[in-house]
Amino acid sequence: MNNPAKKQAAAQFLRLIDILAVLRGKNGCPWDQEQTAKSLIPYLLEETYEVIEAVEQNNHELLKEELGDLMLHLLFQAHIANEEGKFHIADSITHICDKLERRHPHVFGTDSTPDRAVIKLNWESIKQKEKQRTGLLEGVPKNLPALNRARRIQEKASNVGFDWETIDPVWGKVDEEITELKKAFQDGDDDQIQEELGDVLFSLVNLGRFLNISSEEALRFSISKFETRFTRVEQKLSKQGKSIETATLEEMDAIWNDEKERVKSEKKHRA
Repeated sequence: MNNPAKKQAAAQFLRLIDILAVLRGKNGCPWDQEQTAKSLIPYLLEETYEVIEAVEQNNHELLKEELGDLMLHLLFQAHIANEEGKFHIADSITHICDKLERRHPHVFGTDSTPDRAVIKLNWESIKQKEKQRTGLLEGVPKNLPALNRARRIQEKASNVGFDWETIDPVWGKVDEEITELKKAFQDGDDDQIQEELGDVLFSLVNLGRFLNISSEEALRFSISKFETRFTRVEQKLSKQGKSIETATLEEMDAIWNDEKERVKSEKKHRA
């Protein structure tokens, strides 16, 4: 290991393992000592989403910090498992190294195929055998955010050819599902409305996949945009001596539309 950065990474990795051992030890931190694998789940999720947010913001300084926070929780889980005699973090790292080599025969083996579609198919085939799964869609975590889970299921089906070849019928499917949702609404069938709304969302995720856009990221962006504009409405009303609770819809709409046009104008000038 002649690379200084690799040496530093290895040294700091071991340092973090040692720090966790101290925190969990006899004279360590009471909070850290009482944690369990399950009690840490909310913090693990929070740190994961903070990493995602840093990536989406293209904030490298923040990403550097958040990756460290996430690493802490990965090692914390492994440390607890080791205390219970289940496995060591070295076992996890060995497992992923072996897995990557097995699932990339075109890189580490004798298979030299450059075809990306074949590579994906091989990956799924090897994974199915390793996991001893009977169905292609097994293994997609049920606790994934629904939009992400929908995309992963669609991708898995696509990998074996169950997909449209062009985007045109995908647009048609979205229109079809919206029409069926409107019909369910007109019929007043609540159960059918829920089902058709789900179908609309599923078809939109599929459209996003064909457009190479993450529906989860797109929705988070829209939510953030709504929050920003709504906050601006509150602030402008406050400057006028009014509150959001007593303002009329017309007053709020006027500020909302002004803010929308302001953002559009700024984008044009930047372009």
